[in-house]
Amino acid sequence: MTSRKIRWLTVFLVGLCMGAIAHAMLSSPGQVVHAQVAKPALDLESLAAKVKTIEGKLPSQSHTMADVSYHFGNLWFAGQHENWDLAEFYWSETDSHLNWAVRVIPVRKDNAGNNVNLKDILTGFEHGPLKQLHQAITTHDKAAFDADYRVCLETCYDCHKAADKPYLRPQIPTHPESPIVNFDPHADWPK
Repeated sequence: MTSRKIRWLTVFLVGLCMGAIAHAMLSSPGQVVHAQVAKPALDLESLAAKVKTIEGKLPSQSHTMADVSYHFGNLWFAGQHENWDLAEFYWSETDSHLNWAVRVIPVRKDNAGNNVNLKDILTGFEHGPLKQLHQAITTHDKAAFDADYRVCLETCYDCHKAADKPYLRPQIPTHPESPIVNFDPHADWPK
């Protein structure tokens, strides 16, 4: 974990503790004094250990990108069936999970040691190809959806290449990621 992340988490946890103490003091002052005497202050070493424990429980960027793949793959089939409500759902989940992936690792190092700012790449993707794809979904334009989906895949691949991962080649999915979801917008349930 970078020192910046540790500092941010430290400030957050200290603020959280201070807020809890202030709340307790304002609601029942007698109990707070007892609680402060009974509990020693949290030291930075113990806080760092807790942060390390939490860090070890967080999913990796590859895990979050697997979620992106799941949602983006299902988005294709929602669009092919012109199930625009479902497409809107999968588009939103894709965007949300892309942001999660970038929160996990906002800046990567390429093989030459240069920084690859994934946050900036994502911002461009969200304001460009992903926004265009969303427009096709909201206007129920299947031809635009198909074209924009392909542009999104190409842009994803550009990001993979920038991060020195050209072997991660996205493609139009051949089957839905979720066999339990019915993509037909007119289907009765259960089928």
